[in-house]
Amino acid sequence: MTAQVPRIRVAVVEDDPLVRDGLRALINHSPSCACVVAFGSTEEAVASDLITDVDVVLMDIQLPGRSGIECIRELKRRRPGLQIMMLTVLEDHDRIFQSLAAGASGYLLKQTPPDKLLESITELHRGGAPMSTPIARRVVDFFQLGASVREATSVLSAREREVLALLARGFLYKEIAAELGLSVETVRTHIHNTYEKLHVRTRTEAVMKVYGRTEPN
Repeated sequence: MTAQVPRIRVAVVEDDPLVRDGLRALINHSPSCACVVAFGSTEEAVASDLITDVDVVLMDIQLPGRSGIECIRELKRRRPGLQIMMLTVLEDHDRIFQSLAAGASGYLLKQTPPDKLLESITELHRGGAPMSTPIARRVVDFFQLGASVREATSVLSAREREVLALLARGFLYKEIAAELGLSVETVRTHIHNTYEKLHVRTRTEAVMKVYGRTEPN
């Protein structure tokens, strides 16, 4: 008799109850996956020991209270090997970058067809990095920045490079201030000066211009 392959254990973090219940039903009807737990907020998720005992987490970004990006960072601190996939309506550059920098390994839009979503869960569990086509295109565009552009780091001060490195890891302004022993206003000044020196307007553009990747080595 052939041994039955264990189902992939999935957790869902989604504040909309209709979407949450729909995802749970879809996953549980799949022969390869099982939704073992679902939460409506970051606070509920990080307070539970169950979420770190799963294989894959489907994470929304826009949650009440703390964001899904903050939830990723907390879960990855507790279990670095946890596989997290964003499932959201948001396509903006900063949110994509911040999610990947925080530790997400996949990024799908909510209009993804159900069969593709289930395939992506399996792909993520096997070590892949599934992304919706529009998201993948934006990531590719970032990586096509030339090495010569990344030499822009030479114009930054040591403190500005420290601040930028923490931005690259998805830290919030207040978290950077606490990490470096600075005021939030001083952090804002460093970031403003960094943007001016690099001739960029956003966190994503600054980090990608210097590092050419989603996070520094």
